[in-house]
Amino acid sequence: MDRTQRDPREVVAGLLSDERLLAACTQRDMGALFRLLNHRGISTRRIASAVDITQGRLYDYMNGKSRVEKLAIFEQIADALHIPGQLLGLATRRWETVPARPMLNSLELPPEGDDLTAVDAFRGADRQAGGGRLYGAVIRHLSHNVAQRLVDVDSNPQVFAAAAALTEMAGWMAHDSGRDGLAARHFSRALPLAHTSGNIPLTANIAASNSHLALQTGDTAAATHWARTGLDLTGQHPGIPALTARLHTMSARALAAASEPARAAHALDQAHQALEATAEAKHPWLSPFDSAALASESALTLRDMEQYEQALVHAERAIALRQSGRARSLALSRITLVRIHLHRDELDAAVDTGLRLLTADPTLGSVRLIHQLEDLRKPLVPHRRYPPVRDLLERFDDAKRARMLLLADIITPPGKGTAS
Repeated sequence: MDRTQRDPREVVAGLLSDERLLAACTQRDMGALFRLLNHRGISTRRIASAVDITQGRLYDYMNGKSRVEKLAIFEQIADALHIPGQLLGLATRRWETVPARPMLNSLELPPEGDDLTAVDAFRGADRQAGGGRLYGAVIRHLSHNVAQRLVDVDSNPQVFAAAAALTEMAGWMAHDSGRDGLAARHFSRALPLAHTSGNIPLTANIAASNSHLALQTGDTAAATHWARTGLDLTGQHPGIPALTARLHTMSARALAAASEPARAAHALDQAHQALEATAEAKHPWLSPFDSAALASESALTLRDMEQYEQALVHAERAIALRQSGRARSLALSRITLVRIHLHRDELDAAVDTGLRLLTADPTLGSVRLIHQLEDLRKPLVPHRRYPPVRDLLERFDDAKRARMLLLADIITPPGKGTAS
């Protein structure tokens, strides 16, 4: 076939799983991408015409004399060649056929009374899209579909359980939006609702959420207290190993952060033993705590205990188990892995993981992820004389700017803090 007649989009479609194309996109190396297409039978004239640049500019990119730097050019190339936006760190392109993710204004609220369906829908959307843009939808559902039933004389305990579960979920979404003060208020309101429902596992689960939030804000004593409170509650209602495992894990993380390695190791062992136990049917109101979650939390615990070799094993396991369907969890696990590689002085491995991290969808509505990316720069900066690290830092800055622009509507303005 005449090289000038090959359709660039068809060639790209056949290369979307090719490691060379994926690497070129991850590194935003459009010269490598163009060389790959040329080697696959597309003439330079056809490539230049398709992406609307001159052949001279195309040759500069292909020969490494210059690089594409402007966001508008990346968008132009993605749209011309039908490269999915996520591969280049861009927003989902209009021509992509993947279903739109439910966001703040587009999520259809479940009908009144269908609370379990609502919880499942919000939970699924949050895992993939982040909580920032879903917070308002959860609050609307609570206000429109749940609140009035709480004061109904004929209401049953399930209504209070639904209110507790959704209020806790709103707290997590506030946390994901970088508003930890608001998250704490939601968790504190969820507890009495759970108590009123008489649902002990749900109450213990909210205690675990309080433990997690306390740990994130640096209050290890409160984190330990809430984990113990939850474990005391599960003692009254045994039979949910995943919940027990989660609480032991939060205890382990708090103890590790408080420099109590022996107690932390014991708690972590208990978490693993609990999750390996035979479990009954899933509890309807509790978010699942699975092997991937345990691996992720174990990596963080062992990192804080400076047991980096074991931490590495768990971090890699968490990533392997989160390769699909959990965009935020996957990105956070990769941040943990970069830090562990740095502790082990494995700069090339840290850079490779960092580049993979940057493939996370920039529209992911998680301000928490942006904050963790900012914190990740600090341990990288001392190594900036190493060219791959320097290049990674530049790409981190580009990714941060892009995310800040895309999430400007949900990021708390400077000076307002996180208590709102």
